[in-house]
Amino acid sequence: MMSALIEITDGGIGNSIQDAGRFGFRHMGITVSGALDQMLVRCANALVGNPPEADCACIEIRAAGPRLMVLEGALRLALAGDISAVLTRSDGSSLDVVAWQSITLETQDELEVSYLPGGAAYLAVSGGIDSPRQLGSRSTYQRALIGGIDGRAIMAGNLLPCTSINRADHREFKAPPWSHADGPVRVMLGPQQGHFKAESVDRFLDSVFQVTPQLDRMGVRLEGPALEHISPAAADIVSDGVTPGTIQVPGNGQPIILLADCQTVGGYPKVATVITADLPRLGQLRPGQSIRFQAVDAAKAKQALLDREAQWTQWASKVVFSVPDSSEDDSDLSGVWVSNGE
Repeated sequence: MMSALIEITDGGIGNSIQDAGRFGFRHMGITVSGALDQMLVRCANALVGNPPEADCACIEIRAAGPRLMVLEGALRLALAGDISAVLTRSDGSSLDVVAWQSITLETQDELEVSYLPGGAAYLAVSGGIDSPRQLGSRSTYQRALIGGIDGRAIMAGNLLPCTSINRADHREFKAPPWSHADGPVRVMLGPQQGHFKAESVDRFLDSVFQVTPQLDRMGVRLEGPALEHISPAAADIVSDGVTPGTIQVPGNGQPIILLADCQTVGGYPKVATVITADLPRLGQLRPGQSIRFQAVDAAKAKQALLDREAQWTQWASKVVFSVPDSSEDDSDLSGVWVSNGE
C-alpha cells in the first residue's frame, strides 16, 4: 500500500492518539489506556473502510479540535461524535465536513476540526494512524510518556503517517449516528460492598449523582448524597487492583469512577464496577450531567454485552457507499462495509 502523511498544524486541546488499548501489562503498573468510547472508535474506523480486526488508531478529540494538513498522498477521513470540521482545499475552496460520513483529502488540503462541548469524539483515517507501537499499542498514556507521539497530546509539527487510498476510488462511506443505551449505568456491586452501611449501598442505587468538572481520562468525580462507610477505618483498604469502570469511594463519601487511564491499584473501597457494555458511555460524560446506577448480576452483564455487539452488527450493516456530488440513489448499497470488509 502507498503511504500518506499528515502534519498537525494545531494540536487543539486535550487530543491524543488512541486505539483499543494496551493489554497484558497491568502487573507492571502500566494502565490499559485506549479510547474512552470504544464504540465510536469502531464507528469512525468503519466509516473509512478500516476492518475491525485491525485495531486502527484514531485521534481522540476532547475539547478544541485539531487542525491538520495532508503533506503526501490522498486519504479517506471520517468523524464520529458530536463534532464537525471545515475543509479547505488546496485551491482555496472550502466546505463543511459533518460527522458520520467519510471524505477524501488530497495533498495540501487542510482540515480544521470544531470545538467539542464535552465527552469524546474521534477522527479516523484510512489505514489508521501508523505511529509506533509501544507494548503492543499506539495509545497515548501521558503520565508515563508512552504511545502516540512521544507519549504526549498531539501538537503542532507532529507528523502522522497513514495509508493512501486509490485516487480512482471515488466512493465514500456514510451511516446513521451511533446511539448509546439510555437509562442508568449498569454496575456489579463490590468487591468492597461490605465496607459501606447497607443504607448507603441503597442510596448509591437510588440517588442521582452529578458529574463534576473534575474529569479527565483517568477518572471522574461525582457529587451527590454521601455514601457512609461502616467506620472511618473502612474508608481505606490495603491497595488492591482497580480497572476502568471501578467506582471508588474515599472518606468524603463522594464516588469516583475510574476511566481508561486509571492506575492499576487503589486504596479506596470499591462500592461497584461498571459493566463492560456500559464503559463507552462513561467516555461521553460531561460536567453537570446527571447519572444513576443500576445493579445487575454477572448473567445480565454478559447479556448486555451480547446485546451491544448485536447493536454494533446492526449499525455496521447500515454503512453504505455514497458517491460525492451524485444524485444517484445508493439505497441498494446498504451493508457493503460488512460484506466487503473494505
